[in-house]
Amino acid sequence: MRNIAVGKVYIVGAGPGDPELITIKAMRRIQQADVILYDRLISKELLGYASSHAELVYCGKAPGAHAMSQQHINEALIHYALEGKNVVRLKGGDPLVFGRGAEEALAVATHGIPYEIVPGITSAIGAAAAAGIPVTHREYASSFACVTGSRCHGDKAAIRWDLLAHSVDTLAIYMGVSELPAIREELLKHGKAASTPVALIERGTTSMQRTIVGTLSDIHTLALSMKLCNPALIIIGEVVHVRERLLHAEQQAVQLIG
Repeated sequence: MRNIAVGKVYIVGAGPGDPELITIKAMRRIQQADVILYDRLISKELLGYASSHAELVYCGKAPGAHAMSQQHINEALIHYALEGKNVVRLKGGDPLVFGRGAEEALAVATHGIPYEIVPGITSAIGAAAAAGIPVTHREYASSFACVTGSRCHGDKAAIRWDLLAHSVDTLAIYMGVSELPAIREELLKHGKAASTPVALIERGTTSMQRTIVGTLSDIHTLALSMKLCNPALIIIGEVVHVRERLLHAEQQAVQLIG
C-alpha cells in the first residue's frame, strides 16, 4: 500500500508569448508547483516565478526534433504525480487548442490522478489582436475557424479545404508556415479568391513580432522573400483590412499632432 498521497496535475496555458498575458490562476499554479514540464514556445521568463525547489523539465517539440515523445510526457506526468508532487504541464497558448492537453488529462485521469485544466489565450486571438486584426468584425466577418496546417499531405483526417474556403469568414491557421504553398493551392482550387487578404504573424505578442500582409496570390512569395520563420500564425480573410485601417488612422493622428 502506498504511503504517499497522490499529487495533482495542472495542465496550464501560458498564453501566446508575452509573459504578461498569462492568467493569475496560471501564475499561481507555477508558483506552487513541485515540478514543471514546459514547452518550447512558452516565455522562459515565466519559469523565473517557480519556487526554488521546483524541478524544471523541458519537453519542447520543434519541427523534426522532439525533446520528449508524447508518450514519455504522459508517463512523466503520471510518475511525478504518483510521487505526491504537484505537477504543472506548461503549454504555449491554450492547452486544448492544438496542444494535446486533452490527451494528457486522459492519461492522468485513467490512473486516478486528479487534474485541473487552466485555460490560456490562444494565438489565434492573442497574436491576431496584437497585430491589429480582429478574427470577427461587424463589417467583415461573423465567423472564424482555427485550423492546423500540418495535415496537408496524406493525413488520414485531411483538412476539408473545400468546406473551409466558403463556410467560414476568417481562417486562423496554426503550424502552417511550411505548408503555405499547399494551403494557398488548396484554397484557390476550391474557389477562394486570389485577392483574399492574408496576414502572417511571426512570434506574435512578443518583442520580435513581425507581420507580413499580402493576398492569396502572392503571400507565399512574400513569406520566402521576408524569410518568415516559426512560430507564425496565418490569418486569411477580409478582417486583415482592419489592420490597414488602424495603421492609416494612426498615421493621420500623428500628422495632426505633429
